[in-house]
Amino acid sequence: MRKRHLAAATATVASLVLAGVVTAGSADAGGANDKTTAEPHNIGLLTKEIDSYYGAEQDADGVWQASPDSPYAQDLARIEKGAKRQIAAAARQHHGKGDKPAIVFDIDDTLLLSLDYEKKTNYVYNDASWKSYVGKADRPAVFGTPALIRYAESKGVEVFYNSGLGETQCSAAVENLKKVGIDVNLDADHVFLKDKADPPAYLADCATAAAWNCTTVQYKSGTRKHIESRGYDIVGNFGDQYSDLEGGYAGKTYKLPNPTYYVD
Repeated sequence: MRKRHLAAATATVASLVLAGVVTAGSADAGGANDKTTAEPHNIGLLTKEIDSYYGAEQDADGVWQASPDSPYAQDLARIEKGAKRQIAAAARQHHGKGDKPAIVFDIDDTLLLSLDYEKKTNYVYNDASWKSYVGKADRPAVFGTPALIRYAESKGVEVFYNSGLGETQCSAAVENLKKVGIDVNLDADHVFLKDKADPPAYLADCATAAAWNCTTVQYKSGTRKHIESRGYDIVGNFGDQYSDLEGGYAGKTYKLPNPTYYVD
């Protein structure tokens, strides 16, 4: 479930990011905490901090963009530099041995930046407006991610996508990924989205055609387990939410910064 905890969860993540400590690491390190006895962070000040962190500015078309010189971009560059080293090492270790190395990416705010939506909705989620926004297939790339995916492909590491978007949004997501230069393995064998109408058998413990009861962690970890069952070793799992990363079935996790919303 997508939630907006600007005064609590978002403040926690934002303060970590602004301090420069949200980097690759364990999925549960620094996770958001929605219980506090202290006065929460002031929302007005928090939104200004978020703007500063992204270097947020509107372009000539009125679209909010992040600055390539922003602290956000710098944090991404540091994380992605470390990820490339790890991907190269994993490729060497797996060469000619057993399971094939793979990496898994979330999509929203891991590969495609939704800053314009968040700013224009004042960080308040609405299902209809979100689906309309995704359907435009016009989000910019999260800095550095197209190059990171191409790098993994060049090292012989299989690329998969594991997103909370619905199956009906697949064509828009694929179109948008192609627009920003991510055109690697965008097929049904590599792109996994939520199919609540016809859930896959490997999610039978929490989802049926009659009822979808999977949490984000169950859905994403269950999908990673399925990928590994096909003969892959997931050496890296990338996401902007801790729920993208929890549940195992990944050798290393990479938490990309996103102080604009929280998904449990």
